[in-house]
Amino acid sequence: MVTRRFVLSSLALATAAGALPFSLSAMSTAPNRPRLLIFDVNETMLDLSKLQQAVNQEFKSETAFKQWFALLLQYSLVDTVTGNYHNFGQIGDAAFDMLAQALGQPARPAARKKELLTLITELPPHPDIIPGLTALQKAGFRMVTLTNSPDATVQKQMAYAGLTGFFEQLLSIDSLKRYKPHPDTYRTTCERLKVAPAQTMLVAAHGWDTAGAQLAGLQAAFIARPGQQTYPLAPAPTLTGPTLPDIARQLLG
Repeated sequence: MVTRRFVLSSLALATAAGALPFSLSAMSTAPNRPRLLIFDVNETMLDLSKLQQAVNQEFKSETAFKQWFALLLQYSLVDTVTGNYHNFGQIGDAAFDMLAQALGQPARPAARKKELLTLITELPPHPDIIPGLTALQKAGFRMVTLTNSPDATVQKQMAYAGLTGFFEQLLSIDSLKRYKPHPDTYRTTCERLKVAPAQTMLVAAHGWDTAGAQLAGLQAAFIARPGQQTYPLAPAPTLTGPTLPDIARQLLG
């Protein structure tokens, strides 16, 4: 007579030996298919090269854009930690003043800073984005954005890039007045869309963003854009790939 203990022992031995079929042995490690995909916008979907070139030319430095963007992110976190909220445009304006000071250059006039900041609403999508979004949309995924940019900015960005139609809602942190990666930004989005964090996946090209989402209970997919890294002290992303179609293939596989 075949006992239950014998069956369980046989399964354990077969798994250890790699004898189980792939579809069965992989079940424990495959991620749960998310019901909702939350997309970061800047750098993840939109190519910032146009803005990068303009900032570098303005400040006559090949590292000016990277310095400015780092200041933008750093002081958005300062605002979040201290509860002293300014929108991304205001922080970006202040970061230009700080950049000029760091480079020993005069502060730029307000009109010039506004011209530079306007470029963030006139950015094209990365070449892989429309094919990837199309595949995910055809597969029936619910998709929304979640960006640190203000509401009005993300509306303009998506319209300019031709991406609005892929998304159920275009969301930002503006109403919450806390910046990603604060856990409330992700959890509030899940609550708003009535999907549990564990059934939601953030898609982003920033290690700090995927870390924040996972530590808030979400799954995360990391698009490994050139120059971007994951945070070694955070959980590894659920999925990783060089492009959005690669992430989509993993989700659909």
